[in-house]
Amino acid sequence: MLPLDGLLVVAVEQAVSAPHCTRQLADLGARVVKVEGPTGDFARQYDEAVHGVAAHFAWANRGKESVVLDLKSAHGRAALEQLLARADVLVQNLAPGAAERLGIDAESAAARHQRLVAVDISGYGTGGPRASSRAYDLLVQAESGSCAITGTPDTPAKPGIPFADVGTGMVAANAVLAALLRRATTGAGAAIRIGMFDVMTDWMGWALNQSRYTGVDPPRVGLSSPMVSPYGGYRTRDGHVIVLGTTNDGEWRRLASQVIGRADLAADAAYATNADRVRRRAELDEAIAAWAGDRTFAEASASAEAAGIGWARYNTPAEVLDHAQLVERDRWVATASENGEFLSLRPAADCGEWAWSPGSVPALGQHTESVLAELGLAEDTPAQ
Repeated sequence: MLPLDGLLVVAVEQAVSAPHCTRQLADLGARVVKVEGPTGDFARQYDEAVHGVAAHFAWANRGKESVVLDLKSAHGRAALEQLLARADVLVQNLAPGAAERLGIDAESAAARHQRLVAVDISGYGTGGPRASSRAYDLLVQAESGSCAITGTPDTPAKPGIPFADVGTGMVAANAVLAALLRRATTGAGAAIRIGMFDVMTDWMGWALNQSRYTGVDPPRVGLSSPMVSPYGGYRTRDGHVIVLGTTNDGEWRRLASQVIGRADLAADAAYATNADRVRRRAELDEAIAAWAGDRTFAEASASAEAAGIGWARYNTPAEVLDHAQLVERDRWVATASENGEFLSLRPAADCGEWAWSPGSVPALGQHTESVLAELGLAEDTPAQ
């Protein structure tokens, strides 16, 4: 049994942020009914990477049921309202103003259904000059400053992971769980509003502190960290990149004396504190790069491990597929889709008492007939 068994989540969703939220709820055992328009969630059309299913869609939508409703029709709106009357949770991330026009914004839906936990996901939150703006991951990352602290000194970049989408999905799922816990004692639902911009500016908190209180924006330093040194990637003799990290003065001294064989640097007062080392980042990177360039990756990583220094191998996505940490722990599981099985990863939250198995990724409208039958409706008969 899973912790959310018996809960019904209605998801009027598209793209990534809301689907990522409701997939987490599905992984925890909730029944998630994904309401799509006649053409479906537009993320279905991104590519055909997973046996004809889009990579994003396969990732964010396992374990759900797909119901096609035309919410512009009286029949579709009535069917959705009947679903909401039975639901525990509603999550929606429609375009600005669309949910309000349909009466399924969090405030309206929660007012009609007192036990419903309703969540609005928007780009910029409620109120303010950007409230009605469309928002996608790149746009929010750029607006929030994330892209300005990512990349190299010459070239800003969007992080490869859609942090605005994923972060918003995580915050939304956490809020849903908190609201359900409160409902268990009060009986009352909740109307929750989450803006992607608010999530990203919160995640940018340390960088905003730096800018406000020092007057200087954190620099872009590629694989390194603007706050810590040494901290970065160094190419080894056999062409791999070892990533090394130090987070305190003791680790620095072990790295210098035990790993790269530079006891002189460990003893030099010019590098005594992290602030000193950040100012002299280029000098330290040069010394570590020279050491790494004379060793194979296996030799370099063994030295770091023996000294208790954090290290990693810079991997491409293709190299992660067969990573021993995933393979030996059976993290990959066969998952069904309309065009056959594919591999997806188990939920990161593991509990031996939860009997989890991967739900399938639904075809567009796969469950329309069965769900409408539960409601006493037919697909082609408008509700009376």
